[in-house]
Amino acid sequence: MADRFDLVIIGAGPGGYVAAIKGAKLGLTVAVVENREVGGTCLNRGCIPAKAMIHASQLYREMKEGGQFGIFAENVRYEYDKILEYKEGTSGSLRQGVEQLFKANGVTLVRGTGTLKADGTVLVSGNEGEPESRVLKGRHVLLASGSKPMNLPIQGLDLPGVLTSDGLFEMEHAPESLLIIGGGVIGAEFASVFSSLGVRVTIVEALPRLLANLDKDISQNLKMILKKRGVKIYTGAMVKRIEKTEHGLACIFEEKGGEKREEAEYVLSAAGRVPETEKLLAPGTDLAMERGRIVVNSDFETSMKGVYAIGDVIKGIQLAHVASAQGVWVAEHLAGAGHSIDLSVVPSCVYTSPEIASVGLTEDEAAQAGIPVSVGKFLMSANGKSQISREERGFIKIIAAADHKVVLGAQMMCARATDMIGEMATAVANKLTVPQLLLAMRAHPTYNEAVGEALEELEGGSIHTVPRSRSRGNQ
Repeated sequence: MADRFDLVIIGAGPGGYVAAIKGAKLGLTVAVVENREVGGTCLNRGCIPAKAMIHASQLYREMKEGGQFGIFAENVRYEYDKILEYKEGTSGSLRQGVEQLFKANGVTLVRGTGTLKADGTVLVSGNEGEPESRVLKGRHVLLASGSKPMNLPIQGLDLPGVLTSDGLFEMEHAPESLLIIGGGVIGAEFASVFSSLGVRVTIVEALPRLLANLDKDISQNLKMILKKRGVKIYTGAMVKRIEKTEHGLACIFEEKGGEKREEAEYVLSAAGRVPETEKLLAPGTDLAMERGRIVVNSDFETSMKGVYAIGDVIKGIQLAHVASAQGVWVAEHLAGAGHSIDLSVVPSCVYTSPEIASVGLTEDEAAQAGIPVSVGKFLMSANGKSQISREERGFIKIIAAADHKVVLGAQMMCARATDMIGEMATAVANKLTVPQLLLAMRAHPTYNEAVGEALEELEGGSIHTVPRSRSRGNQ
């Protein structure tokens, strides 16, 4: 006899657990199947632990650089095991919070590996110490099993010392040197962490620039900042193989037509993630797939009626908040409620120092789409709060339609950018105009008042920017 629910979810990551809680709040009976810790990759092996390590390493770097503020400390050091303890404690606390929310909302958590069968039921294979198996039947099933690190087809990638992000989190000591394959978000964040801890870091990126999907000004500034902190960076570089050396590993790659070699104690493969579909589908359970991802319609329903999929197992942007928003969408759809989130407006964040955030169109994307735009840009060197905290080079750029001044996008590279991007996401989602956003007074001194300055640039010039014509005349 199968246990029956309105909704059975496979995966308790940011997509699955949010869908479960939202569904329960909307009156659905919900069961969630999870074979590891609740919270998924984001909470346990991704977003949260990475940001905890970023915070700790940045604090260490700031303490060493305290002399610029007249603060001097001797023998500043870190204990890596204590950093790991802090990281694990942060994830553990949030895990407990998710489990408490399950209990408070009447969500049934089932430990084990969930497999979708051809008849639409979910077979749960028990973990060690759990019942061997049980069957769950739901009026609807949601697949939210997430993703895992991608294995690149590179010779030597299976050598000891070559790690994925999962393996790097499990290291019990900071390496002396680290070579990172991939200059995307994962690579940039880990480069920030370990360079701040004094590790010799090298990035090898196949594309022409770091964070290639973001605004080119962001990529250029980040490259200069990381180089200033001692990070060696190669772009447009194709890795050919990894070799074992006497003291660690060597990465052999081709750049600008020539072969180059960089050595490091460890190599991090950070070139992306792929859907986690192992054991997700039982033999004979056929879902439409495309390049390893589950195909869904506009309501996230798969080719099997009543079965839905969200997050990293489907095509689209692989971000925790995207999976969560999709989970809310599906829960609202199944409960017959109206949709509360615009899924087309997706903020992207990179937790380097300074932080990076983007939403909507970039200047280049608007040009490629033939959309006439106006651009308002404010350099954070003229922002009082940035001067106080001695932030490195940064800016806020806002893209608006040239005719009706509707905000189409924003890019930020500055302190608290990942918090401030929410205002711009709200503006893009609600099609707010530049004059509407300027109606709000912004407090001084704050990083956020730079948003107002960028908006003022779109309306004829900000208060704290020298007019361009006069600036040229004074050169």
